[in-house]
Amino acid sequence: MANHHLDWKLLRSEYIFKAPWCTVRTDTCERPDGKIVEDYYVFEFPTWVNALAFTEDGRIILERQYRHAIGRTDIELPGGCVDDTDASLQDAVARELLEETGYTFTEYEYLGKTSANPSTNNNWMHMFLARGGKRVKAQELDDNEEIEIFLATPGELKTMLKEQQIIQSMHVTTIWYALQRLGWINW
Repeated sequence: MANHHLDWKLLRSEYIFKAPWCTVRTDTCERPDGKIVEDYYVFEFPTWVNALAFTEDGRIILERQYRHAIGRTDIELPGGCVDDTDASLQDAVARELLEETGYTFTEYEYLGKTSANPSTNNNWMHMFLARGGKRVKAQELDDNEEIEIFLATPGELKTMLKEQQIIQSMHVTTIWYALQRLGWINW
């Protein structure tokens, strides 16, 4: 379903800000109709991974974490950035799950990828379903992470979704695809 006749041609790109977690560039592009688009800002972020993760007894591992940009603590899925040291996306999600939750898993299933905002962000979020989680150690959080782990039943997760207690759109998307893969919702 590619519509390459709609693609823009990149004429110039200039970085205006670089940091480990976010880089901003401004592009000048030419549309197919010949119009020049100047100062189109693109945010470059690392590739992300997350998972709807189940313990051995079928409970779902969720997190509470403060998110400063919106000024509130919310419920999320475990996950994070893919590191240069990760051999694969699955290795990245396994590492993130272990660091943030202290759990290892017997099975990982890739669910696909999504984009937070393809008009301005250049990265992908890769979604997984993890099963067979067993707590093997304490959390190993980054300096600015304060994550509270809690377990929920599938019914409680559905209630949280219905009541919009989970607002991170990429996490809601991961949950949707995971529940579909599990056969809990159908098209």
